[in-house]
Amino acid sequence: MESEAGQIAEATEVDAEEVSPGRAMRVAAALKAKGGDEFAKPGSIIEIKFVKGESLSLTASRLLALMILTAGGDAWEDRPHRIRKADIRRGHKGNERITDMLQELHRTLFAVDDKSWRGKKATLLFSLISRSREETEEEGGEAGWIEWEFTPDARKLIQASETYAVLNRQAVLGFRSNYALKLYELGALRLHRRQATWRGDMQALRAALGIPPDVYTDFAQLRRKVLEKAKSEIDQLAHFRVEWREIRQGRTVTEIEFRFEPKGAPEVIETVDELDRHSAGRQARRDGAVERISVGQGAIPAPRKAVARSKPTETSFPTGSLRYGEHEAEFRSIGRQYGGGWDVDMIADGFRSQMGERLEKLRGAKLAAAWKGFCEGWVNRRGRPQ
Repeated sequence: MESEAGQIAEATEVDAEEVSPGRAMRVAAALKAKGGDEFAKPGSIIEIKFVKGESLSLTASRLLALMILTAGGDAWEDRPHRIRKADIRRGHKGNERITDMLQELHRTLFAVDDKSWRGKKATLLFSLISRSREETEEEGGEAGWIEWEFTPDARKLIQASETYAVLNRQAVLGFRSNYALKLYELGALRLHRRQATWRGDMQALRAALGIPPDVYTDFAQLRRKVLEKAKSEIDQLAHFRVEWREIRQGRTVTEIEFRFEPKGAPEVIETVDELDRHSAGRQARRDGAVERISVGQGAIPAPRKAVARSKPTETSFPTGSLRYGEHEAEFRSIGRQYGGGWDVDMIADGFRSQMGERLEKLRGAKLAAAWKGFCEGWVNRRGRPQ
């Protein structure tokens, strides 16, 4: 009897391990509970391969990101998830685009390396969404909801993922290039690794960014239309910068290496300001052009609708140790999460020294973002403590 009971207990433990979520889902659950614009996207979904010749459009990629944000730490579970259409439309009056985006997610095929029933190398093809429901009847101004379920293969990938990227909702919705959005996700996924780089040949680059094989076949054109545009958007909207190096054989570019570096505190504050501004004029600000509004020459865009978010602390940065106290708790948590194992008080001293008098004026989201960016930059410059 003891042996049988032991076997049952052991089997129960194995079953519990098999159904437990990986680190990506644990972080996703924590970020959703915290509220705000940050969410975790599993690395397995970011690095998933498109079937040759296919890729998601920018709008469908945004919808997928919003689905993952909404599902949070429950994305791996066999259950439906729901989101308001109003949270997807972003000011568009019609729902036609939502229908198109859903249908695109349904029909797009993805590929992962797998094993056949004989143990041979194989390629598994699958969709991310198994089924969805879209409300078509609106009552009392209510824009309706959509409901969807991830496929078993997608849930398996999401559940097992130990890597993740922390993305910003406003940044995801602010990108105007699908290639920039993909590179942003790749950069956020690699930012905290010992070497924050991505390297691949031209075929791998096209697969990673979803560039069709018959588009931008000349590298000079690909550099101008894809890489330079993606860099300018990421440098403006992301919490990090991107640079790349071209590896050549003779005159031919054979490989690309991207390097991702966290922004310093002042640059992070500029990014937070930019994300809070209306998207109208963003291109001009990115290009360094002066924006002018002439009376009688077109309507001024309406301000964005306010989005309910959790309120970051409105207190100032602590003057003493971050190790103790409720006031210091949020900053201590950020320092431990993004400081790479360095002493949080040591990082805090460096932060105060760099910011100087500007630190006295910082509050809320800007202060939290600047502190997080400084912690990431600290690890990037010094590595992890031995």
